[in-house]
Amino acid sequence: MQTLAEGLRLPTNGLDYAILAIYFVVVLGIGFMARASVKTSLDFFLSGRSLPAWVTGLAFVAANLGATEILGMAATGAQYGVAVVHWYWIGAIPAMVFLGLVMMPFYYRSKVRSVPEFLLQRFDRSAHLLSSVLFAFAAILIAGVNLYALSIVVEALLGWPQWVAIVVAGLFVLVYITIGGLSSAIYNEVLQFFVILAALIPLTVLGLKRVGGWDAMSDSLTKQHGGDFMTAWGGTGIGDANPLGANWLTIILGLGFVLSFGYWTTNFAEVQRALSAKNLSAAKRTPLIAAFPKIFIVFAVMIPGLVAAVIVPKIGTPDSDLTYNDAIPLLMQELLPNGVLGIAVTGLLAAFMAGMAANVSSFNTVFTNDIWQRYVVKDKPDTYYLRFGRLITAIGVLASIGTAFIAASFSNIMSYLQTLFSFFNVPMFVVFIIGMFWKRASMKSGVWGLVAGTAAAMVNYFWIYKGGIIDIPSDQGANFVSAIVGFVAGAVVMVVVTLFTAPKPEAELAGLVYGTESPSPDEELEEADRAWYRKPALLGWGAIVLAAACYVPYSF
Repeated sequence: MQTLAEGLRLPTNGLDYAILAIYFVVVLGIGFMARASVKTSLDFFLSGRSLPAWVTGLAFVAANLGATEILGMAATGAQYGVAVVHWYWIGAIPAMVFLGLVMMPFYYRSKVRSVPEFLLQRFDRSAHLLSSVLFAFAAILIAGVNLYALSIVVEALLGWPQWVAIVVAGLFVLVYITIGGLSSAIYNEVLQFFVILAALIPLTVLGLKRVGGWDAMSDSLTKQHGGDFMTAWGGTGIGDANPLGANWLTIILGLGFVLSFGYWTTNFAEVQRALSAKNLSAAKRTPLIAAFPKIFIVFAVMIPGLVAAVIVPKIGTPDSDLTYNDAIPLLMQELLPNGVLGIAVTGLLAAFMAGMAANVSSFNTVFTNDIWQRYVVKDKPDTYYLRFGRLITAIGVLASIGTAFIAASFSNIMSYLQTLFSFFNVPMFVVFIIGMFWKRASMKSGVWGLVAGTAAAMVNYFWIYKGGIIDIPSDQGANFVSAIVGFVAGAVVMVVVTLFTAPKPEAELAGLVYGTESPSPDEELEEADRAWYRKPALLGWGAIVLAAACYVPYSF
């Protein structure tokens, strides 16, 4: 198993551990307070659909801002340079806006408790069961990545044995989710959002100061890696070489459309936060509110990676004992005094728990509602499924411990995550997007689209790329291509199957296909609220314009 470099032990003292202890007490306190609101399975899995938009919005972005995001994106910055901004301004913001303005009305009006349940309403039981199994499996794999990321950091930085880090952190996540359900996870994610920023901002500021500012850092990295390292689009012409190993077409289609929309619009770990909002207006605003901090978080994860590449020019190469994943821990060791160091370590733990809690809470919802209740044990009282949801949460945490070891073979854990997204999220997205915009798409086309998309993405990655049949310069470039292949294969198969199978009766498509929905009385009441800051369309366009404006300094 890969670990962080042995020399990255942090000089922690009693003050740092006191900060950690206070944080854990607060986390458990939130869990116990949330317990009072959990009376039904809807309370446990979707917070009773009662939370305000600002809470669900911050939880939405915090659920994504896990340890894998922080360590992985800093590693991506150290490895690929400024091109990391693509994962945010192309690979997140447009899809988050699309989710809020276009897809949330479909999710929320249908009163579904999960993303696979929407496929049951639009297609059939086979599409629902397959998507439920694929999502549950992916959620456990991704939760395991967060667990692995945390364990190697805590072992290297604090000297705790890896198994102790896994058990202690996993236990805390298990306790506060089991006790308080999704409400506990969401309110803790709001707290974790601010703790994470409190850790990353000092690291970014002190890192820039250490290397002499942006201009000095840019000059140093340009000399080491060439001019394209410090630009977003440099060298991305088709056939040109660049640090990312991808061209503008695969960046826009593979990352910006297929991977991005596949993740943000169908990943229930994110959508679940919006579904817990108190009404449709709040649900639509949830990803839009999250889009604004998402625009700027890239600086807090990219700059530490760039600084690490200046401090250790050979980071990630065979000539150094430091991998790209070591960028954040390296700066914590080099730059932070005690006290601030405790906040930074707490921020990493918070990031881990936010990411893992999001995936575990989405796993327990899908497994309980979409697999167990629908196909295994039916028609039991609600209290039975509430108890089972708590039990499967514990099983999910234990399974995540097992899948954590799979991530050990990847030197850049973000590459591993993108690989998982191309396998699981992209096929689900193509089924969703065709089903939502094409009434003729037949009931059987959903399951075959899922099978074809998943199989094609895996064949491209494991056989064509890993087998050396086609030379793709990097894992990230291969992920972009796999995503495109999976999307195209799923779409083609859905069209072909639709031509030979029966469509769903049009009377059953109301509210499930674009153009067939009608406003409910609740929505008409919401329209009476004309406050500009509560209008999702304005929030969405504002986020896109701001993200586009941020690109200007990195485009040349």
